[in-house]
Amino acid sequence: MASSTNALKVETAPQLIGSSGDSLREAFGKALSGLADQYKDVVVLDADIAGGTGVHHFRKSHPDRFFQFGIAEQNMMSVAGGMAATGLTPFVTTFAVFCLRAVEQARLSIAYSNRNVKIVASHPGLDVGPDGGSAQCLEDIAAFRAIPGMTVISPADPFEMQLATEAVIKHSGPVYMRTGRSPAERILPDTHQFEIGKATMLRDGRDVTIVACGVEVARACDAANTLEQDGISARVLNMATVKPIDRAALQTAALETGCFVTCEDHNIYGGLGSAVAEALAQSAPCPIEFIGVQDRFGESGEPDELADYYGLTGPYIAAAAKRAIARRNQQ
Repeated sequence: MASSTNALKVETAPQLIGSSGDSLREAFGKALSGLADQYKDVVVLDADIAGGTGVHHFRKSHPDRFFQFGIAEQNMMSVAGGMAATGLTPFVTTFAVFCLRAVEQARLSIAYSNRNVKIVASHPGLDVGPDGGSAQCLEDIAAFRAIPGMTVISPADPFEMQLATEAVIKHSGPVYMRTGRSPAERILPDTHQFEIGKATMLRDGRDVTIVACGVEVARACDAANTLEQDGISARVLNMATVKPIDRAALQTAALETGCFVTCEDHNIYGGLGSAVAEALAQSAPCPIEFIGVQDRFGESGEPDELADYYGLTGPYIAAAAKRAIARRNQQ
């Protein structure tokens, strides 16, 4: 892959995110299998890729509640809406990029009818890695966030994925949730609690707020550590629920820090950054720097190599924080 064209040069090679630990997809699959006996209305719909989404655990433990649709994602979404109408809680599982094929069915058969269907997508963003730009879905949050009534979730680590899976089961209404392909580092403590619609402050700070979701939360924490060495106090918010976004947490952070950086493994348009900007524009406008893929398609490479190439790693987040602070100070 060509060398990075970003202005900021990283002196040390990036570490593979989560070099130890389950991937988010495996954490999801294990959690769903473990919860199935408690929630007997849960069924799983698969598009011939259970090994890639983590639901092979559910297929093994509860084969009578596992439905194979083959490569027919639109049909799978529509059937899920019908199943939900009978009182079941269907989990529709496939790769994020294949969910885009079925946005129309998710809109009409699920969201329009307010069916209690959970769409869980693995392989989002640059985390897909070597599969390249055609498989790297950088638009899914934007697409599903725009559907009325659709809740959108992107957990940060395997433990939060476990908690979010049960929260999604308990939640009434359609949900889109991202998982992930790469091994994911455990960053949240045993005391962590997940609530749909609520951000978690992982680190307090007074100079800038970094808002992140998914795999970018670990990188945001790395950036905060770097900034601390430079005498900058950074607040880190884990915004695992992109929709409905925690407006109260954002407004408080705006009043107390006055500037933001948003971080996501997604196009900068329509995702977490857009959601944060929309919320703040209505309550407490302030400078925001956006870390994400800058309206480009991806390329083939290892996930963390790509994250560095596209400017999503800690050093770039730290540099964006300094820009946001400078803009605030110029006002």
